[in-house]
Amino acid sequence: MRDQGVRVVSEGSTQYFALHGKTGHLVTAERIDREQLCERVQQCVLRCELIVEGEMQVYGIQVEITDINDNAPSFREAGIERKIIETTATGSRFPLPDAHDPDSGRNSLQSYELSGDEHFSLAVQTGPGGDQRPELVLAKALDREEAAFHELVLRASDGGDPARTGTARIRVTVLDANDNAPVFSQAEYTVRVPEDVPVGSVLVTVTATDADEGLNGQIKYSFKKITERVSQIFQLESDTGEITLLRSLDFEEGDSYELEVQAHDGGDLFDATKVVVTVTDVNDN
Repeated sequence: MRDQGVRVVSEGSTQYFALHGKTGHLVTAERIDREQLCERVQQCVLRCELIVEGEMQVYGIQVEITDINDNAPSFREAGIERKIIETTATGSRFPLPDAHDPDSGRNSLQSYELSGDEHFSLAVQTGPGGDQRPELVLAKALDREEAAFHELVLRASDGGDPARTGTARIRVTVLDANDNAPVFSQAEYTVRVPEDVPVGSVLVTVTATDADEGLNGQIKYSFKKITERVSQIFQLESDTGEITLLRSLDFEEGDSYELEVQAHDGGDLFDATKVVVTVTDVNDN
């Protein structure tokens, strides 16, 4: 056959095969990429014809292209962002993007693995076509005040030997819920002032804090059930907690005042404290 006019003709415009002039072996003439030629076909076969010109014979040749593990699984996005409110129930699931591996058989995508945080675990569902679909599972209750972000790594592995892997980083942002009430710095505030303290003076400032963020952590101060007479003497600044004097004090009219102050957040939660103002006598008579 080597002495006769022999040539190999492949289907299509690219000639993938040729006949070695000395050995008569069928050899590759171009690089063959199985994933490019047979992306969605389990069995990849290239067809060509061996033409023997002296005999006017044509022989059909089928070459099966077997897969090698030359591709690693990969995610479309290297970073995945998820936002979860901190009151979400444990066991809740959140779909994750799947990885893609163009190899076939055992060399294709085989498994997923999650690492990074005890608050989350991984579940993998099987789709109608047998594809694997990863899901993020909330395994432990979230607390934004304890950790506002969680960093995880999703790893996809194929079945090659050695296996190839691809990773995507997951950043979970924990959204705030109004799960913390304001807390006053003191259960009771006591202040002593002389009766001749000037009108407009700040007598005491009450302070409360709230671990929540945004509107859930914004605090407003207010008096709770004070008499009209007391409301004409003391004023409470709702934003700062400053209690100021509206009119002059008189020891003979009253030597002690007890005020109850509340701190409300942007939701329905509050705390209360007591303010005791003691008026000391000045020799004004």
